[in-house]
Amino acid sequence: MRNEIKARRAELRWSQAELGKALGVSRQTVIALENDKYDPSLPLAFRISALFGAPIEEIFQSEDPEGAGGVEDGADEGS
Repeated sequence: MRNEIKARRAELRWSQAELGKALGVSRQTVIALENDKYDPSLPLAFRISALFGAPIEEIFQSEDPEGAGGVEDGADEGS
């Protein structure tokens, strides 16, 4: 999963430590998020979204080219 956390943090001119404090996580967690080494939990993703005032979909993008997020080819989506 790719994300826009680093760019949005830079727009606010916050350090990684400041962002971590605002989110209730460590600076190391912010580093891992920014470098796509860690996918946040859903509650953390919602906190990030609220802090930046943007929908989750604007901050996080699936690396799945179709954005299916787990729907396999040939799967019956109606069941």
